[in-house]
Amino acid sequence: MTIHLATRLAHQLLIAMPHLRGDVFVKSLVYVCVHDESGVMGLVVNKPSSLTLADLFEQLNIPCSRPELLTHHVLDGGPVQTNIALILHEEASNWQSTQAVGNNLYLTGSKDILEAIANGRGPRNYLVIRGYAGWSGGQLEQEISQNSWLTADVKHTLLFDTPYYARWENAGKLLGFNIKLLTDQVGHS
Repeated sequence: MTIHLATRLAHQLLIAMPHLRGDVFVKSLVYVCVHDESGVMGLVVNKPSSLTLADLFEQLNIPCSRPELLTHHVLDGGPVQTNIALILHEEASNWQSTQAVGNNLYLTGSKDILEAIANGRGPRNYLVIRGYAGWSGGQLEQEISQNSWLTADVKHTLLFDTPYYARWENAGKLLGFNIKLLTDQVGHS
C-alpha cells in the first residue's frame, strides 16, 4: 500500500530548516491542520504577535475575569487572514465553530470560546492564534523535497507545556538532534 505525503502531513508538525533566513517562516514550527489535494492549512505555533489577549478581548468587547491572561500574547499563525483569531485546543465542547483536526485537538474560530477562556470556562490547554499559513496543492510537498521543512509527530506537551520560544528547537529534539547544528547548506544525498 502506498502512503501519499498528502495524507501523512495532516496532524503533523513542520519544522523550518535553518536555511529559511529572511523568509516569513524562519525558525517556525507549524501544526498542520488540513492537508488534501487542494492544499495545506497550518498554524505557526511558536511566534508571538504584538497583540495580547487584553487587546483581543478589548477589540471583541469581551470582559475578562482572569487578569493573569491579559498579558499573554496571541501567536502569529501565518500570513493568511491575519484579521481572524483561531483557537487550537484540547477538550471538545459545544463551541459554535469547532472542527476536529487531530487526536484530541480542535480548532475553533468563534467568539464563544474566547468568552469562555476570559471567564475561566474554556479548555485547559489552548493557543490563541491570529491568521494561518496556507500552501496550494503540491506547494508544500515541493518545499519539503527542497529540504525546507522537516516533519515530526505532534506532541501535546510541545504545543501546550513548552514556552513558545523553545518549541522550534524542542521539535528538532523530537527527531533526535539539535536543529541549530544543522548546516545552512541544502542538497540531496
